[in-house]
Amino acid sequence: MSRIADYRQVAPQGTLDIIERLAEQVRGRRFVHVSSGRLGGGPAQVLRAAVPVLNDLGIDTSWEITGGDSAYYATARALQAALEGAERVFTQEGVEHYLEMNRLNAGKLDLGADFVFVHDVQPASLVTARAAGRWVWRCHFDCSAPQHGAWAFFRPLVNQFDAAVFSLPQYARRLGVPAYVLLPSIDPLSDRNRDLPPRELAAVLASLRVPQDKPLLVQVGPFTRGHDPLGVVNAYRIVKKYHDVRLVLAGAAEDDPDSREVVADLREAARGDADITVLELPADAHLQINALQRAATIALQKSVQEGFDLGAAEAMWKGKPVIGGASGALAQQILHDVTGYLVRSVEGAAFRIRHLLNNREQIPRMGAAGREHARRAFLLTRHLLDYLALMVHLTP
Repeated sequence: MSRIADYRQVAPQGTLDIIERLAEQVRGRRFVHVSSGRLGGGPAQVLRAAVPVLNDLGIDTSWEITGGDSAYYATARALQAALEGAERVFTQEGVEHYLEMNRLNAGKLDLGADFVFVHDVQPASLVTARAAGRWVWRCHFDCSAPQHGAWAFFRPLVNQFDAAVFSLPQYARRLGVPAYVLLPSIDPLSDRNRDLPPRELAAVLASLRVPQDKPLLVQVGPFTRGHDPLGVVNAYRIVKKYHDVRLVLAGAAEDDPDSREVVADLREAARGDADITVLELPADAHLQINALQRAATIALQKSVQEGFDLGAAEAMWKGKPVIGGASGALAQQILHDVTGYLVRSVEGAAFRIRHLLNNREQIPRMGAAGREHARRAFLLTRHLLDYLALMVHLTP
């Protein structure tokens, strides 16, 4: 478990001093975060790092998890997908069950705090049982173009909070409560991002059966249409005509039919090509993800639609140039022609990969620029500073 002092070695100069001053202004108040689980990315990835550090700063912070049956989880997933713009059908019966399960959760969880942060959709209706304290809805996904019926149901819930927080201004919706923006972050000291000694790196790669005998292209992220892994395979096939490279696609398959279909399509596309590896990893495979990104020659993040996936920031922290889709959050993470390239097509991705492989001297230069950009913009310390500043602002 990391302590705030451990970050002095990686944070920009002066950041920890400002964090300490802000922490002094909110000590004595209690903070509770509520999310859908402790594993995986998104809220859990941030909270695993932030909660212990906040407590080390003397700020009483706890983390609660909502629970329920399979119908509850299915409705919450469908509702979030619909809020992200996907076509999903959910029944009135399912919605009522979702609300009832969160009424039961409200009776079981310790929500007595000065500030309650509710993350994403699954726990959102807890707000209907709120008592004292200020409640904040933290949205980690893009809900700028939701399915109409889903938003008609969900907007009144959000308006019962005291504030809402989004990852980008364009991800927000017009609400009846104040809205703020906080960029997500990565924890540089976690197993997912810490430095790996060469022997440990080699051992992890060997366990994954990923050789290091030729340039390695790596994309890390969920197996969804929005992350376009099939587009990455098509870009690789173009590059393969000119360069002998390997491709690794690594991530977790979402627990829904669409994601399973993407994995099946990927395995079919990779059939017969020993240089394509599709790795379905568990949600806690942080060390494996770290090793793959560190072994990469070029990191890919060719999303066509996403929330604020931090795969690009993670790869930049590891000193890798990143070629990513010119969509949403990636345009905020990748500095075009400085830390990598933003592309809009399979052909564009292939062109940029070939360019870097033909001009190898640019790879370490872009990688170094990316690491410094990640250090200043996407580390946990910057996130804590922004978070504490918001808490001071919201304190009555």
